[in-house]
Amino acid sequence: MGSPLKTRPFLTGSHHNPKRYADFLSRLQSIYASMDQRYQQLADYYAFNCTGCEDNCCSTRFYHYTLLEYLYVMEGYIDLKQKKREDVKRRALEVCQQSEQADDRGLPVNLMCPLNYRGLCLIYEYRPMICRLHGISHELHIPGRDTVYGSGCEDFTRQSRGKQPFNLDRTPIYFEMAELERDLREHLGVTRKIKMTLAQMIKSFPDH
Repeated sequence: MGSPLKTRPFLTGSHHNPKRYADFLSRLQSIYASMDQRYQQLADYYAFNCTGCEDNCCSTRFYHYTLLEYLYVMEGYIDLKQKKREDVKRRALEVCQQSEQADDRGLPVNLMCPLNYRGLCLIYEYRPMICRLHGISHELHIPGRDTVYGSGCEDFTRQSRGKQPFNLDRTPIYFEMAELERDLREHLGVTRKIKMTLAQMIKSFPDH
């Protein structure tokens, strides 16, 4: 079964005060805006249009590693109407339970994100980095290591066939995120690492 560490809130007491980290989330919005712009430039170049496909990325189990995104997703969750929050929380609990059962049996996990409603993300403006960048071919340059390349999703490969390759360089994005994450953690005094799916995040969010 899943570890309690993955489902308890990151911030409690005086730490759990949005005013203490509002400026960091504002800076995250700026990074996201730049990220979205870079992504769109590449999408336009390739004439790539993500309209949903059989291999839906919303049913892929992605892990997220930043406190920044945890808090920003929580902002989006809190902005939902109460009935919708309750429905999302219920679905998140179901996804966590089914994922744990599949892991125990050594089976693959392919479950729809609890924030996906009729094919659309309920907190689209608050979605994490990987949800924004997934799909398009990319590269990552890490000092002292070989360059990492990603080919993009199958639908992207099909739609971009015949185009001269031009990858999205994720390096400056990752460095900006890492720097802001470090500043936030130092400001709040939080050291615990995070590795959570969106369902696990939602499971840990306080009920309002």
